[in-house]
Amino acid sequence: MTNATQPRVAEAAQTLSQKSTQLVSEAGAWLSGNAVDILIAAAIGAVIALVLIGLRSFGHRLIRDRGDDGINWRTIIGRVLARTTLFFVIMCAAELVAEHAETPPTLLRAIHFLFVIAAAFQAAIWARELVLGLIEHKVGADDPHSTLGSAIGIIRLLVTVALFAIAIILILDNLGVNVTGLVAGLGIGGIAIGLAAQGIFKDLFSALAIIFDRPFRRGDTITFDQTTGTVEQIGLKSTRIRSLNGEEVVISNDNLLNTKIQNWALLHRRRALMTLGLVYQTPPDLLARLPAEIQAIVESQPLATFDRAHVAAFNASSIDLELVFFVESAEFPVFMHTKQAIMLAILRRFDELGIAFAYPTQTTFTAAPDGTLVMPYPHVKMIATEDTGD
Repeated sequence: MTNATQPRVAEAAQTLSQKSTQLVSEAGAWLSGNAVDILIAAAIGAVIALVLIGLRSFGHRLIRDRGDDGINWRTIIGRVLARTTLFFVIMCAAELVAEHAETPPTLLRAIHFLFVIAAAFQAAIWARELVLGLIEHKVGADDPHSTLGSAIGIIRLLVTVALFAIAIILILDNLGVNVTGLVAGLGIGGIAIGLAAQGIFKDLFSALAIIFDRPFRRGDTITFDQTTGTVEQIGLKSTRIRSLNGEEVVISNDNLLNTKIQNWALLHRRRALMTLGLVYQTPPDLLARLPAEIQAIVESQPLATFDRAHVAAFNASSIDLELVFFVESAEFPVFMHTKQAIMLAILRRFDELGIAFAYPTQTTFTAAPDGTLVMPYPHVKMIATEDTGD
């Protein structure tokens, strides 16, 4: 320590000693002169503290009595109340009764200073528990398929940092510190960090979008681009999917959400559309019977629900009959087994009725220069009939 700084340190120590002595003397005079008011204020403060402690105990009871319903509003309120700190309870009671006991200005300023600190941090703690509780309530923290488990750590960190930063700024502002420069600096620093790590933040916010919007969850089977597989893990940067071929597909969350996603997890039944092409020689009366025949075939299957069957179109080489039915199962092997049984039953019934399926065919007509039909020959059938008669 240099010779120049020694006098300043000694002066600061002497000033602090004088202020401490003054505070002690003022407190002693206040205690001796206002004993009755102090006792009344202490009783009132004790009641306020007991009320706040009772609310904290009530919060713990709400958490214990939540049952098997998972995170609900009772649990969220209980968690908020249970996080009430003892320091806040004491300073809240002191702040509420200090002015009614003719407290000395120096001691009153100290109580107010400590109360501002306690209230700001307590508000941050309450807000943190409330926000996290709402997130877990929306997503379902107890759900084994929930995406929250892989991201709750980063969510907790972001919420904690944001809320406590606001609390510190509020404390400094209440203490008379000019926080405009600090807020501006934090804003500029946040913009710089966001621009430098925008790719990471895009995937991070995509992960949060998956958590809140829930287009899929762990364990769901999804299809995106040309890939179909089961979601194994939803991370902060990427999602891991086990494809039907067995390999693991890793895709960034941002790229995944920018594609069309088909989620098969909520599929309760599957729809089948079949087009049956029949030859044009099929009699119209028989065509009119076919929808009822096909309906009976579909309804004979226990898991099949008939929707409709109609003669739908005159195609180039066939009369098309369109059949739509549902299989009341999400399992693809069950769907294919039921569809196969219906197809085989249709083949057997059509064979019994003498109905033929159409092949892609084309008939060519050839004519002479004067328009006389040359091919096919119109008299071939007649000659064949005459030869048979002989």
